[in-house]
Amino acid sequence: MSNNLLETPIEYLKGVGPQRGDLLRKELGIHKYGDLIHLFPNRYIDRTHYFKINQLQNTSSEVQIIGKIINIKTVEQKRGKRLVATFVDDTGQMELVWFQGHKWIREGLKINEVYVIFGKVAQFGSAFNMAHPEMELLTEHKASLRSAMQPVYPSTEKLNNKGITSRTINKLMQQLFIETQNLFSETLPLYLIENLKLIPKKQALFNIHFPKNQDLLNKAQFRLKFEELFFIQLQLITKNLIRKHKIKGHQFEIVGDNFNDFYKNHLPFELTNAQKRVIKEIRNDMGSNAQMNRLLQGDVGSGKTIVALMSMLIAKDNGYQSCLMAPTEILANQHFIGLTELAKDLNINIQILTGSSKTSQRKLIHEALEDGTLDILIGTHALLEDKVKFKNLGLAIIDEQHRFGVEQRSKLWKKNIVPPHILVMTATPIPRTLAMSLYGDLDISVIDELPPGRKPIETVHRYDNNRLKVWKFIKDEIKKGRQIYIVYPLIQESEKMDYKDLMDGYESISRDFPLPEYSISILHGQMKPADKDEEMRRFATGKTNIMVATTVIEVGVNVPNASVMIIESAERFGLSQLHQLRGRVGRGAEQSYCILMTSHKLSEDSKVRMETMVRTNDGFEIAEVDLKLRGPGDLMGKQQSGVLNLQIADLVKDRDILQLARHEAVKLLKADAPMEKPEHVPLRKAFIELSKKKNIWNYIS
Repeated sequence: MSNNLLETPIEYLKGVGPQRGDLLRKELGIHKYGDLIHLFPNRYIDRTHYFKINQLQNTSSEVQIIGKIINIKTVEQKRGKRLVATFVDDTGQMELVWFQGHKWIREGLKINEVYVIFGKVAQFGSAFNMAHPEMELLTEHKASLRSAMQPVYPSTEKLNNKGITSRTINKLMQQLFIETQNLFSETLPLYLIENLKLIPKKQALFNIHFPKNQDLLNKAQFRLKFEELFFIQLQLITKNLIRKHKIKGHQFEIVGDNFNDFYKNHLPFELTNAQKRVIKEIRNDMGSNAQMNRLLQGDVGSGKTIVALMSMLIAKDNGYQSCLMAPTEILANQHFIGLTELAKDLNINIQILTGSSKTSQRKLIHEALEDGTLDILIGTHALLEDKVKFKNLGLAIIDEQHRFGVEQRSKLWKKNIVPPHILVMTATPIPRTLAMSLYGDLDISVIDELPPGRKPIETVHRYDNNRLKVWKFIKDEIKKGRQIYIVYPLIQESEKMDYKDLMDGYESISRDFPLPEYSISILHGQMKPADKDEEMRRFATGKTNIMVATTVIEVGVNVPNASVMIIESAERFGLSQLHQLRGRVGRGAEQSYCILMTSHKLSEDSKVRMETMVRTNDGFEIAEVDLKLRGPGDLMGKQQSGVLNLQIADLVKDRDILQLARHEAVKLLKADAPMEKPEHVPLRKAFIELSKKKNIWNYIS
């Protein structure tokens, strides 16, 4: 079908007009015919059954009834008025009630005409009523493009108040199909439709809005979900291929003295096979002509820092500088200390630049960066400032990726004429389905092995009434010379109460673990940075046995001697947060423990979270469960949640379709990357159209 018709502004559709058009634009983002076609229903209601008034029950379920209005009146009430109509069939009578929009509703109602009404029934005394019913004259009801499964469309309060209900949208959809004559052009190649037994595009669109039966609805959903995910994968894989062909990177041909000296003489421990594999993948990327764009996933404590350092040594061997950007000062400092320690015997200049760096220090750093004597710069967002100029930046490493926005990442690109190689590191395991969609244009490396000698952390779930036993366990561990974390939740919505809980907890712990035998540190968000650092330092150097804290310690703090993590009110934490907190212990050779304390009142989701934590230490398995519990938007945080603005597919429920879509996209692009074969002409056309749109696909710089 000519796409021109689908480009028609929505107000030109019969039944819309300027006012409704304006509302549909603002509330649902529907600007033209094509947008309305892709407004897919949330759910479907079985409309094959008609009730009699004497069959009604007080179950608040949705029913449809055939009958007539015999009387209409306006009833005064405390606040405003309500419109009441008496509705009858051959078995009895009930009331229809409207609290808003009286004028236009009353004008539209016809006495003694046969209507089909639909809505939720409520019972008051012995009489039934239905508030704001959907109504349709029986003659219209029979003539409409109605299907047995009636779609329920997304709506908003504002639309409902203005009379644009799900039924209104259904009528507009019927009008749209009449005007467009269901002549939608096919977008997928014929061989793909046949191989996967997909129904044609026009049949799928018709049956998603007017399904004749459940089977056709399933086929329509499968076809449209596959198509949506298939085009996303085509976009991401094409983007990756274009980068590799078009965006030239620095070619690091040499693996020289710095790398080899470190590898042979200064490695603090034998690398795991996973680390060796990842370093090899990075070396291959940086040795090719293309710019590297790689995501490095590794669970807490899997040894990503050493991989980062060895990648930066390759850059130095080839005469280039590197930078490492972390989201917080604590993390940046941790990297700085860790990398300086690892590289202490090498002739390498490493500096740190954060918001609290002194001006004199900054000046020296800027000079050394520009004359090339500074090899590695670690820092926070401060690295993105325009005045931070490198002589020749060859590698940019970004830690904890999804805390940075897209614009910030693209600024790093522009720090050099030839863009630097990019390595994104994250300790938040990303489920495969999400990684395939969010980072489908990056190559992915995974460190899935812990360093030798690390024992798995033992996790138990205890209720508050077991506290005495837990306290005894802590005392036994302290006797062995170990240190303990006790973490309290701190959530902005209830900050004052949480702060009180933390202070109450600190006081009762101080009573149970008195000086001089025990010494306690406290760490929370309201402290000054200098005080936080001092408390952290006291704990890290072993001056205190117990650290009572809010989740400030979640990321990146390293105290090998801490072997017990107690999480208070664990039911208030998300799974990935619990897993990150648990990763603060288990960094030495001793057996470590994580104790989840909760009350007995637990929701089903909380129970699943506790059981998952006790069952497994595998961050990827935990991330999969978290994805099922929370959905993709929450998982990626604010920066990324708008990324997958999916219209019909669901990353959690449709993982199999996503994997199939990726497999087919890879196969097609291997055979015909430019999509120039005759059978790919419609696909290429649709692909180019989509690439112009700014909704899901242009989110990575």
